[in-house]
Amino acid sequence: MNVKFGSLYRRIPRLEQIPFLIHGFGIRIWEEGDYRNRPEWKDFKLVFLDQIHSNIVQVIDNTSEEKLRGDAMITGLPFLVLIIKTADCLPVLIVDESQKVIAAVHCGWRGTSKRVVHKVIQRMKDHYGSNPGSLLVALGPCIGHECYEIGEDVFQSFKREGLSTEFFLNHPLRPRKYLFDLKGANLSQMVSAGVDEKNVFSTDICTHCHQNLPSYRRDKDEAGRTLSFIGMSF
Repeated sequence: MNVKFGSLYRRIPRLEQIPFLIHGFGIRIWEEGDYRNRPEWKDFKLVFLDQIHSNIVQVIDNTSEEKLRGDAMITGLPFLVLIIKTADCLPVLIVDESQKVIAAVHCGWRGTSKRVVHKVIQRMKDHYGSNPGSLLVALGPCIGHECYEIGEDVFQSFKREGLSTEFFLNHPLRPRKYLFDLKGANLSQMVSAGVDEKNVFSTDICTHCHQNLPSYRRDKDEAGRTLSFIGMSF
């Protein structure tokens, strides 16, 4: 699909058509201060999570200063910027255009095995009355399936959870190792939750292959983090 490139972050053209929405997937040099330096965003509050590779979903119905812990946020409030940090994991941004509800999700393999994105969609339906078939979903850069080598423990964790193992390919050179399609596994969960696949837009960029994107697998502790964001102004 076409992705619009800003100087510091990538945007999805379909989401840019929504007048009340701001969103983007940052590159390596996009940092927290860049939000604060945009005059048009001066009224927005930045909301971060203490991300723990879980399926904990925070529903934000007030602007409390409480530190939030988990791997997904949902809100119907304006002037909040929901920010997800990744460095190979999959950032997912979701918007319900009619109900004016947004979500940001951090999907690593652990969160994926715990169905975090499926849980977010169900929570949007239950709490805000969202229709999953009308949701618009943006999938940001993550490690591609050709680069994402994982072990038997990850494969077995998906089996224990009753999830499909179709997104694991046997490694061509290393026994008991697999190549895992993180994006495909999460897309499957979204569709099973009722999302229409034609409403899913993907950047299709591998973080491990692109030097302007952080990759923990490639750079370890020197990787930094991609900041992906979504917010609303009424």
